[in-house]
Amino acid sequence: MAALTFALEGKDAASAARAGTIVTDHGSIQTPIFMPVGTVGTVKAVTQQQLHADVQAQIILGNTYHLYLRPGTEVLEAAGGLHRFNGWNKPILTDSGGYQVFSLAANRKLSEEGALFQSHIDGSRHLFTPESVMDIQRSIGADIIMAFDECPPYPSEYRYAQKSMELTHRWLDRCFNRLAETPDKYGYTQNLFPIVQGSTYEDLRKASAEYIASKGAVGNAIGGLSVGEPEQMLYDFTQLCCEVLPEDKPRYLMGVGTPWNILEGIARGVDMFDCVMPTRNGRNGMLFTTQGVINIKNKQWAKDFSPIDPGLPNELSQFYTKAYLRHLFVAGEILGMQLASLQNLSFYLWLVGEARKHILAGDFHSWKTEQVEVLRRRL
Repeated sequence: MAALTFALEGKDAASAARAGTIVTDHGSIQTPIFMPVGTVGTVKAVTQQQLHADVQAQIILGNTYHLYLRPGTEVLEAAGGLHRFNGWNKPILTDSGGYQVFSLAANRKLSEEGALFQSHIDGSRHLFTPESVMDIQRSIGADIIMAFDECPPYPSEYRYAQKSMELTHRWLDRCFNRLAETPDKYGYTQNLFPIVQGSTYEDLRKASAEYIASKGAVGNAIGGLSVGEPEQMLYDFTQLCCEVLPEDKPRYLMGVGTPWNILEGIARGVDMFDCVMPTRNGRNGMLFTTQGVINIKNKQWAKDFSPIDPGLPNELSQFYTKAYLRHLFVAGEILGMQLASLQNLSFYLWLVGEARKHILAGDFHSWKTEQVEVLRRRL
């Protein structure tokens, strides 16, 4: 089968925003794109049918760390890979688990070999190396697989950030070597994206982006941001990385973020985004809408019989009312969490779709400036 390809289809004159199409063996992805996070093989509270029909997702994520622990590679291989296991027949991307290992700081030990960590499930000890992470992702069978990296915390001292970046680069070389030694498992191509690191130091970020660009991968990722740094710093370092990473390859900003973060990322040249925010915040009653941010648990919505989001051309958002959705949350009904998750995911996919239309129409920058003001409002 064929390696991933990317075709640019339009650029915004007043920003670095661009529209394109990524082609994988499981189908095409129109960019800019938001990817719902399905950590353990499921986007929480949402069925695959709803992802297709209501959300109109084009690609979803799985996570190597979590899928390795449960259900395990033996089950995934017996199923024929994650696509067959969960019934999702479009592209899948897997995060390498580097961020999860980073978040287990108290229960992990880093070395040149890899990361020794304790399972959050049963306390058992495991070693992730660049080689084993490539093998696990082969078994999961995603179309896009991520290099094993170390994600330094914010803030980090310069020397730590530098050593971490250099380790990430050495691990990347081992990831490429391992993939070259092993065949695709399920008859389609798996495509490795390297990850830029370097914390919040301009020289390190530039050096890392240059190193990643030199590898000639089919796509590249920007990691280690949205970990607590100020919002403007997120935007500045995203722009720095995009200015170095090749223009003819997709750029993926990992773990970002709010709707306005995404629009600002697009304006700086990013093509792909993921974040747990739409589903996690949705389960807690926070709605992202075309009018702004809503806490649906607030009493002000108790007798509001208007649609959840009148501006979103989505049957679900038009059918149910704010009052009904608030009632579901107050009553502790599971349907409330499901509807809120669907609203937020549908909104995120609508937003990147609108961004694409405005890039192709040539007026993205002015549209984005207006949208950011609206979307940040608390209703």
